[in-house]
Amino acid sequence: MKKTVLPLIALLAFTAYTAFAMSQAEQSLIDFGIELMSSLDTAQVVIDLYILAALACVWMYQDNKSRKKPFIAIVPYIAITAVFVSIGPLLYLVVKGFSKEQGAGAT
Repeated sequence: MKKTVLPLIALLAFTAYTAFAMSQAEQSLIDFGIELMSSLDTAQVVIDLYILAALACVWMYQDNKSRKKPFIAIVPYIAITAVFVSIGPLLYLVVKGFSKEQGAGAT
């Protein structure tokens, strides 16, 4: 449970903040992304963020493969990562942590 607590807290807090921010936004997520990419400085941050997101997807894929799970098991996490970046890997860590705990408890 200890390894799952920090990702769970981060997931809940960041997801709640994201939902709040999106509910208050004056433009769509796509319009916001286009606006960010229109300036060199903010485009650099977005590109950097998506490089890290791609690395997280590679890590999730390799971790999933090493656990001998089917690729389809990580598709939702990759899709969430493509849209909300941090939420996908955080959710993966939380679900993985809880599934390890259940597996250990079954023995």
